[in-house]
Amino acid sequence: MYFLTGWPRRLLCPLRSEEEPFYIQPSFQRFYFAVLSETQLSIWFSRPSVLIVSYIESAKAAAQFGFYQKAEWKSDDSMIAVATAKGYILLFDVLGGGDDKYLYEPVYPKGSPRVKVTPGFKEEQCAPALSLEMKKPVDLEAPITSLQSLQEDLLVCTADGYLHVLHWDGIGSNGRKAICLTTIPFSLDLQSARGGPSLDLEGVYIHCMEYCVTLDGFAVVLSDGRLGFITPLSSTITPLQGVWAADVTDGTCVAVNNKYRLMAFGCASGSVLVYMIDTTTGSMQLSHKLELTPKHYPDIYNKTGPVKFICWSPDYSVAMVTWECGGLSLWSVFGAHLICTLGEDFAYRSDGTKKDPIKISSMSWGAEGYHLWVLPYKQDRKRQEEQQEVEMVEPPHSCLQAGILQFHFIKSALTVNPCTSNQEQVLLHGEDRLYLTCGDPTQVHSTSDSTLLGHRHWHVVQIHSTYLESNWPIRFSAIDTTGQCMAVAGRRGFAHYSLFTRKWKLFGNITQEQNMMVTGGLAWWNDFVVVACYNFTDQQEQLRLYQRSSNLDNAFASVTKLHADTLLLNVFRDMVILFRADCSICLYSIEKRNDRWLLQEVSMSRYIPHPALVVSVTLTSVRTETGITLKAPQQACMAESIMLNLAGQLIMLQRDRSGPQVREKETPANNKKLLPFCPPVVLAQCVENVWTTCRSNRKKRHLLEALWLSCGEAGMKVWLPLFPRDHRKPHSFLSRRIMLPFHINIYPLAVLFEDALVLGATNETVLYDGLQGSSEPLEALFPYCTVERTSQIYLHHILRQLLVRNLGEQALMLAQSCASLPYFPHVMELMVHVVLEEEATSREPIPDPLLPTVAKFITEFPLFLQTIVHCARKTEYALWNYLFAAVGNPKDLFEECLMAQDLDTAASYLIILQNMEVPAVSRQHATLLFNTALEQGKWDLCRHMIRFLKAIGSGEMETPPPTPTTQEPSSTGGFEFFRNRSISLSQSADSITTGKFNLQKTFSMPTGSSCAENMYIDMMLWRHARHLLEQVRLRDLGCFSAQLGFELIGWLCRERNRVAHIDDFVSALKKLHKDFLWPFPVIPVGSFNSPLKNGRCRTVLSTRLLKSQSADSLLNSDMDTAPPQTGPTNQTWLDRLGQRAKEMDTASSAHSNQHSPQTHDAFLSLLTSKVEEYSIGSATDLTETSSVVDGDWTMVDENSSTLSLSQAELEHISMELANKGPHKSQVQLRYLLHVFMEAGCLEWCIVIGLILRDANVIKQVIAFLDSPEVPPETVQSVQNGLLAVDTWASSDWKCDAKVMSHQSSKLGVAEGLGGAAVPRPEDSRGVAAPLGLGLPSIEPAGGFPRPPSEDCPPEQTEEQGEEEGTYDCTLS
Repeated sequence: MYFLTGWPRRLLCPLRSEEEPFYIQPSFQRFYFAVLSETQLSIWFSRPSVLIVSYIESAKAAAQFGFYQKAEWKSDDSMIAVATAKGYILLFDVLGGGDDKYLYEPVYPKGSPRVKVTPGFKEEQCAPALSLEMKKPVDLEAPITSLQSLQEDLLVCTADGYLHVLHWDGIGSNGRKAICLTTIPFSLDLQSARGGPSLDLEGVYIHCMEYCVTLDGFAVVLSDGRLGFITPLSSTITPLQGVWAADVTDGTCVAVNNKYRLMAFGCASGSVLVYMIDTTTGSMQLSHKLELTPKHYPDIYNKTGPVKFICWSPDYSVAMVTWECGGLSLWSVFGAHLICTLGEDFAYRSDGTKKDPIKISSMSWGAEGYHLWVLPYKQDRKRQEEQQEVEMVEPPHSCLQAGILQFHFIKSALTVNPCTSNQEQVLLHGEDRLYLTCGDPTQVHSTSDSTLLGHRHWHVVQIHSTYLESNWPIRFSAIDTTGQCMAVAGRRGFAHYSLFTRKWKLFGNITQEQNMMVTGGLAWWNDFVVVACYNFTDQQEQLRLYQRSSNLDNAFASVTKLHADTLLLNVFRDMVILFRADCSICLYSIEKRNDRWLLQEVSMSRYIPHPALVVSVTLTSVRTETGITLKAPQQACMAESIMLNLAGQLIMLQRDRSGPQVREKETPANNKKLLPFCPPVVLAQCVENVWTTCRSNRKKRHLLEALWLSCGEAGMKVWLPLFPRDHRKPHSFLSRRIMLPFHINIYPLAVLFEDALVLGATNETVLYDGLQGSSEPLEALFPYCTVERTSQIYLHHILRQLLVRNLGEQALMLAQSCASLPYFPHVMELMVHVVLEEEATSREPIPDPLLPTVAKFITEFPLFLQTIVHCARKTEYALWNYLFAAVGNPKDLFEECLMAQDLDTAASYLIILQNMEVPAVSRQHATLLFNTALEQGKWDLCRHMIRFLKAIGSGEMETPPPTPTTQEPSSTGGFEFFRNRSISLSQSADSITTGKFNLQKTFSMPTGSSCAENMYIDMMLWRHARHLLEQVRLRDLGCFSAQLGFELIGWLCRERNRVAHIDDFVSALKKLHKDFLWPFPVIPVGSFNSPLKNGRCRTVLSTRLLKSQSADSLLNSDMDTAPPQTGPTNQTWLDRLGQRAKEMDTASSAHSNQHSPQTHDAFLSLLTSKVEEYSIGSATDLTETSSVVDGDWTMVDENSSTLSLSQAELEHISMELANKGPHKSQVQLRYLLHVFMEAGCLEWCIVIGLILRDANVIKQVIAFLDSPEVPPETVQSVQNGLLAVDTWASSDWKCDAKVMSHQSSKLGVAEGLGGAAVPRPEDSRGVAAPLGLGLPSIEPAGGFPRPPSEDCPPEQTEEQGEEEGTYDCTLS
């Protein structure tokens, strides 16, 4: 349709004058405009928009004739009639200056490619030189109210009640006719004209009149405000017969629409009444109204004043209306509202102040509707100039000059070339550019969503300037089905463009271009442009095909001669359908081998009163009956019917299959005779556009075999096929198709059939405040206008209409075919929402409510629960009871969500329950959801639930408090952020030493809260933590603590001897390996050949292979084996554990200060010296007696410093890396170790130490097991657990556990540990690799990294082995 773009342009009259122009009238071709001021007649040219000639009346003649009032052109643009105030008709001859005389000509620089090559050929851009010559005036002796031009006659209405018929030629000599209005009989319809009541017309005259060619009559507004239509009863002008419209007495103006046979009457109320003539009775029937609605224009809808002007566009598809109070408004032919300048940015500045609407004294459309020429009301101009004088501003010269405003429009290609209706692109064209919705050529084969809906911007193609200069204005445009090729046709010839090459193709021979004029439009068929044109050389109508890839030349064209003028053209598969001026329809076949033959000709003259009334003609595969079942989808592609839009009436001609049917296989292709067509059937009224497709898709047959109609203010209609389900025989009483109306909020320009979308465009505005000021130009009153793409879903409308008609089975089939669309959930929501709003807010009781049916329908889809709750959340609370009465109790729906594990939807239902139920019910359901969310690890939801539960208790649901978190939450699902936390050893030791987490500390969350709600939440959190710990889900426990700010250490302190106690060390070890993706130790091949298998070598801690250490560090490392003996008596053993950690930290820093060059990397590489010949993974430690084994093992004491790195050492390092888990798991385990150590959970520390293979952890725990505060049960548990691990390691890891020394008999007699037998960690894991390699490169806080000084020399190791009691095994 039509869309406003940019700012209006202002045309200034070059002649200085005090007079204001107040009337504008276009010539029939709209290339010239007659502009009247009081004593001046000016002729303007359209492109370029310049003044050509001006006739100024002398003062004497002006006194005799009076001021000019109205003007009218003769149909061949050769004369102008001007009506004056004193009843004179002045006739002017418009004289051309000859072929070579031009007022303006383009001048090109030398060497420019635009230099004219054809002699005598002039571009259209040249403005012709014209002159005006006045003929003898005609005095009608009464004020003139209206002028109307016919072919050779001029009709003039006067205020004395007469209708004068003047001849354009020889007005003075040829006697004129005068018809008195009182002699014309007026009735309500033509049937009652002879005997019915007649209108009393005494003292009444015709105020306004316009002739309608297709109705062959005059639409008139009488001086008393009545509306009428006068028609001649015979071919001559007289006698006349009139009909009048009842109940209307406030008519002000009239405009007729020849294409749709409509008469638009403006009224004093501000409405426009659009009438049609009933073909059977001849009466005037109201078709529809054009009026502003209080919904969209609440401030102005009843304050516009009377309608002043109505202007139909040149293609009759839109009407522009203006009122006495000003403003412009645009409607489509059947009442779809497109633009209004009385609202939004047109009426208000950005600061909210109101603008005065621009008042218009006259307006007219330019050629092809690309411009609207507007004359502003002169009072506005005078007020502006007075204001300037008051402000003492020097007025510029332009203020004294007459001004014309020129509004720019772009329009849909459908308005003049409706053959694009079977494609799924939007194509708009302005006077010099095309706007396309298609995307990049590279995206053509992708889904339609990305190409057509991916962005709101247009693809703008500038029309080639060379073609435009010669052939402006563009009259037709077309786009191919892929959206990659465009063609445009102007005054002569045509040109086409490809998005692939980004180039235009023009005729190489300009004579060929100028010898053809496209008459019936143009269309694309595969790679060919199909053109219906008139050949001036042969004076013949032709159908031509030009290939896109060839040069644009008649030598490459395929030409077929036609017998009559073509008015419309369309393409369906391999057929061309033409509608001709003799009201016949012709079908032609197209084939690649360039021969086309006439397949069929159908005469429609019986049904079509005037050929200009046919808006569009389409060949479709749409049928009413045959082949409608699912068994015959292949027939859906055949040309079955012709759709004809006759002045808004959609007529269908279907093939007649009533006769004997011939099977297609029996007839050769060339002799195949097409079936005749049945008599036409009217499908719909008020139709503006029709869309159908020739594609087929078994899954979406409803949408692809439907017929889509655009019906103006009535919205859209779809003629939907109804299919029997599961190949069943259709019911005889069921119709095969159904017409469903529905409303959409945009003007439809294209239909995406499979995607269930309508594409359109909409006008947007941008305000520029910088243009404000006292002397702001008239254009600055208007915002800058842009056109934006838009789209809308229509599926919910169709589903609803089917449910209203009890066609639920069809609705279900249609919905299931579209369930894969990304916006299908939104469709369901919209359907519920619209029905709910209508029914729940209805003042009258609804006898048969639709909502229960809709609810039952939605339950067929898995998104039922989300749909209902999303709809409820977007609806006001007052309507909830009505909604849930239809769809079910929200408590039941909540439980269904929980059963379906859809927790987010369940959370939405909680908000419904919280508003509809008592707090106890909300708390009960919230608890259920909270527990489920905890179990599934949905931490965001858990945080919301904590806030929700607190708010229920506090009664502050309006502003719920934020979730209390003591640690920053992480969205990663793990607790990676602890890597960056600074839990250094000294910090953690400090905190423990001060007794922060001593046993007397009670834990609650959040800290310091004593209300029952917080306690209730704490209980649930504790219960979940207990559950996780019982199931050995330490990773989940860590996430739970980190995400919800759960104070884990304090809770573990309380649970140390309860749930934090380990019953089965082996299963805990296995579970942690699995949870943290930590690999079990890898046994290298070389270990099977180890000399240590002879059993003479007992393994000891291999971490003693260090660089030489100072006496200080050796003294410091003594602490590792000696149990703590010092400290105040009131300290618990837990506090002393922290103290020991602090001392270790001090020793570590002291050692690193003394030996600063030593790094961890060097430390790692030194652990495995002198073991090249043997497997690193086997027990490669020194024997207890430090003897040399096989002559290759040397005694390494604490002072050895000559160590070298070899291949075997590298293998050892790589083996250690293979025995490690992911770095993230390592960080998490270190953090958990820190937590358990601070909480005093020694058993868990042992298990994590075993996994990390960290000797220090084991040593620390063992060192503290003799504390009197450690319960004997814990000591016994550690002993039993380690024995179980040893047994498991021996059996599962196939370790040859051989007792190699007398120490093995002392497993149960370790006096230093209070009787607990503790194996060395690396042996119990079946690994003889050095424990020190388990350290991470980045040690998290609390990980208790082992400093280089903490390892004992071999002597101490032996002593430790004696005390603790050890067992040994080697890997076989």
